Amino acid sequence: MPANDNPPAFLDKICLRTEVSQRLAALPRPWVFTNGVFDVLHRGHVVYLAQARELGGSLIVALNTDASVRRLGKGDDRPLNNEADRAIVMASQQSVSLVTWFGEDTPQDIIGEIRPDILVKGGDYDMSKLPETSLVRSWGGEALALPFVQGYSTTALIKRIRAQSQA
Repeated sequence: MPANDNPPAFLDKICLRTEVSQRLAALPRPWVFTNGVFDVLHRGHVVYLAQARELGGSLIVALNTDASVRRLGKGDDRPLNNEADRAIVMASQQSVSLVTWFGEDTPQDIIGEIRPDILVKGGDYDMSKLPETSLVRSWGGEALALPFVQGYSTTALIKRIRAQSQA
């Protein structure tokens, strides 16, 4: 079978932050927004993304840049996958409508630029303590925590792999 020189269509979901406003105009509302590292996509992430998408017309995912991941203190070797690779994996998900990046320590600036209708975080977050919650609510949006899928964590997965490789 001959090689296909056409890139996969899902790559069109990835855009630079400077292009987000223009790209949002083509997306159905309500806009659901989430953010994170998503270093090694696992079952917990996939379930979370699907649940988030069901809340609205489009799901926008902002990934931490590699530099911002390093500032989060997740470990000297994190992220395991670089930001371009993480974006490609994220864009391949059927539930995701648009993928971009943010380099700040918090997603507040990009949330203010996008002005999503719904902000979603995992159930391990206390929404009342996040400054992003009051920001989204300031224009009438909602901020929701989705149930955490127990037993699935990138950090725990990495620890388990390291322990097995040392055994």
